[in-house]
Parts: sequence; structure tokens; C-alpha cells
Amino acid sequence: MAGGITDTGELYSPYVGLVYMFNLIVGTGALTMPKAFATAGWLVSLILLMFLGFMSYMTTTFVVEAMAAANAQLRWKRMEKRKDDEDEDSSSGVSDSDVLLQDGYERAETRPILSVQRRGSANIFEITERVEMGQMASMFFNKVGVNLFYFCIIIYLYGDLAIYAAAVPVSLMQVTCSVTGNHSCSVGDGTKYNDTDRCWGPIRRIDAYRLYLAAFTLLLGPFTFFNVQKTKYLQIMTSLMRWIAFILMIILALIRISRGQAEGHPSMAQLSGIRNLFGVCVYSFMCQHSLPSLITPISKKKHVNKLVLLDYILILAFYSLLSFTAIYCFRNDTLMDMYTLNFTNCEIISVAFIRYFLGLFPVFTISTNFPIIAVTLRNNWKTLFHREGGTYPWVVDRIVFPAITLIPPVLVAFCTHDLESLVGITGAYAGNGIQYLIPAFLAYCSRKDTQLVFGSGTVNKHLSPFRHSFWIVFVLIWGFSCFVFVTANIVLSESKL
Repeated sequence: MAGGITDTGELYSPYVGLVYMFNLIVGTGALTMPKAFATAGWLVSLILLMFLGFMSYMTTTFVVEAMAAANAQLRWKRMEKRKDDEDEDSSSGVSDSDVLLQDGYERAETRPILSVQRRGSANIFEITERVEMGQMASMFFNKVGVNLFYFCIIIYLYGDLAIYAAAVPVSLMQVTCSVTGNHSCSVGDGTKYNDTDRCWGPIRRIDAYRLYLAAFTLLLGPFTFFNVQKTKYLQIMTSLMRWIAFILMIILALIRISRGQAEGHPSMAQLSGIRNLFGVCVYSFMCQHSLPSLITPISKKKHVNKLVLLDYILILAFYSLLSFTAIYCFRNDTLMDMYTLNFTNCEIISVAFIRYFLGLFPVFTISTNFPIIAVTLRNNWKTLFHREGGTYPWVVDRIVFPAITLIPPVLVAFCTHDLESLVGITGAYAGNGIQYLIPAFLAYCSRKDTQLVFGSGTVNKHLSPFRHSFWIVFVLIWGFSCFVFVTANIVLSESKL
């Protein structure tokens, strides 16, 4: 995530890229979506889900366009450097002042358009190098814009880590407290437990949660102090588990509905639930920050926007199927923050192995992602404060940055395990900036720079289908309006308490 161009990696086909993007987007946020659907009402939820999916697709095309513009800029700089080297070699016998004057005139008047025409403008926008969002921000934004970008991405990653740090202990608490409390089949039956209820012996449920949080921090926290990279086999394992879990939940809910055992009677609209639903949907469509890693290795990018559109349609259908089966299968008051916990009830599934697999599913998948997100956040902190030519003292590099990465999300998870609110707030604020505002500004600034460097006649081959400036203005107005709406909703909700 930190600025700089990294290795592209092994190339893969467009359809493999489609699968990778699907796996990236469909993650933890999907597990909190059913309860958000039930809280906001099925009609409002469906309309908002479709609209936010469309908005996310639009800004995805903005990021792809900016990636192509960034590749063109980097390619152009290399061409300029090569041209300068050639000019230096051929400038023997010519005064330095004459060379500088001539070169300056060429740069300002002739070289941008003519050089592109000579070298072929069709290929200059090819996406062959992976340019992360931090690098694009450094290329197209001013200093204030770069700092705001890193502030937004850091806040989002903090929210991500807080969600992960709370989700694992919550799942462990729900499953183990039910087992030791001799009511192993009552987790998902609608029985409401307070944090002060007994878990085992004198240990309360909140105490068990915090013990699991401490163990989670001690086991995975140290990875923040080292470099961690996700392996190919780890990706395969977590993706396989995710697919098995989601398909199982959909099938089990459909079986229960087909047998006439459905208990859900969702309302059409409840405006009070829109705030959390908005945050959950934004969080559940988040992929913009990882697009450079997904799009760049695709071997043929001619129809990349159409493939991305197909991906969003599939994801929208998947989210709708998961959420509608959930809200009609379970009563609103029985839906858990983490949807997998609804399937730890013996009435839903009698096979103990499946119950425990679904109950502990977030533990396995989230635990593998936590160190990677933590290292990404740590590296963004380093990039934000880095100055050209400077190095960090050992204590700052190895102790301070990992500490400020790990401690805040753990403290948030220690204070609350309300996953729906954590996901809602993270998506509504930081997610709003990353998914809407930053891509819109990237598209605007990259188009402006492209015209300045290459001339108005040059067309970016990966230009977004939403190329009219109206769409950029629309996204910016929408993003800022969402900030105001969510903040006002929170203030009004708090004032009623």
C-alpha cells in the first residue's frame, strides 16, 4: 500500500482476475450484512445495495483509468530520460546554454505531442507496472492531498484491524461459552445473553471475550513487528473455506425455508437502520485500495471494465441471495452480528462438525488476514512520515511504528465488540473516502495531468465509461453528502438516548 512501484507478479487470465476480485470483495463485511438488511428493511436494503454497487463499480473504473495514466507518466519519464541521454551524447561541440535552451523549447512546445505520436500513443497507457494508490496519490495530488490520502487509508486500516480483533474473540466466546455452559445448541436460537452472564465458573462472558482478545493479541500481534507475506497456499485455503461456509449458510437457510420452518417477517423499510446498512454496504464493496495488485497481473486488459462489471453483478446477486435467505429464515431479533453464529443452533443443523465449522469460521479466515493488514498499516505510517534520503532510528522503525499500529485497534476491541457498529462506522467514514472521494479525485487529477503532458488529442485507452466530468462531480457530491448524513444521524441518535 505504501508508495512505490512493486513487482507485477505472475500474469493470469482475465477470468482468474475476476475470481480473485470476487474473493477479495466478498469477505467479513458480508457476514454482518444480513442483520443490517433486517434492521433497515428489505426494500430499502435492496435499493441501497444496488445503488452502492453501481457507485463502487464507477469508482473502480476511475482507479483503473488513473492506473493507466500513472503507467503512461512513468513510461514517459523513462522516454524523456533516454532522450536526454541521447541529447547529451550528441551534444559534443555545442555549448551547454544552447542545449538547455533548445531542450527547454522542445519540452514546452514540441515534444509532448510529437514524441507520443512517434512512439505510438496506443500503447503508452498500457497497464504493465503495479502502481499502488499511495504512488498515484504522490504523482497526481499535491502535498495536502497526499497527506489526506494517507490519513484516510490509515483510519480505514485501523477500523479493519479493530473489526478483526473483535470478530475472532466474539466467535470464540459465543461457541466456547455455550459449550461449557451446557447450552451448546442455544447460540443462534435467539436467546439474548448479557456480557455479565456467566461463561464458565466465575468467569463472565465479557471476561472470556477479553481473555480471548488478549490471547489473540499475544499470538498475532508480534507479526506486526516483522515482515509477513501471504502465501499462495494460504490464499487457496482461506478462499476455499470462505466458499464452503457461504454456500453452506445459503443452502441451510433455503432448506429451512422450503420446509416451512422460516421465522423471518422482515419489514419493507426502517429508516433508523440505514446508517449501519450504508457503512456495511460500503465496506462490503471495498476493493479500490487493492485494484493495482488485482488488475496489473491480468494478461489481457482490453475488456477489463466489462469483466469488472460482470464481477459486480455476480457479487450483487450473491449478497442479495445471502441476505434475503437470512432475513426470511430467521427472526430479526435472532440475527447475530456475525451471521455464521446463527448456524450453531442444533435446530438449524444437527451435525456438530458443521456447527463448529461455521461458528469458528471467522477465527480461521480473519486470523490469517490480521498480520497482513497490520503490516500494511505499519508501512503506510512509515511512508507518511518518510522524508527523502532520511532513515528511521532502530527504536522508531522496529518498536514505535508497530506499537502505534497494534495498540489502538486492540483498545477499541477491548472497549466494544459491537461488530455491526464497527463495520458501519469504518465503512461510512474511512471507507467512504477510499471508495468514493479518492478515486474521483484521482480520475480528475490524472485526466488533467494527461492533457498537460501528452496534449489534448491523446486518449487514455482505459478511460472510464463514465468519462463525462458530471460523474466525477456526482461522486464527490454523493461522498460529501454521505459524511454529513451519517454524522447527523449519529448525533440525532445519541441525542434521543
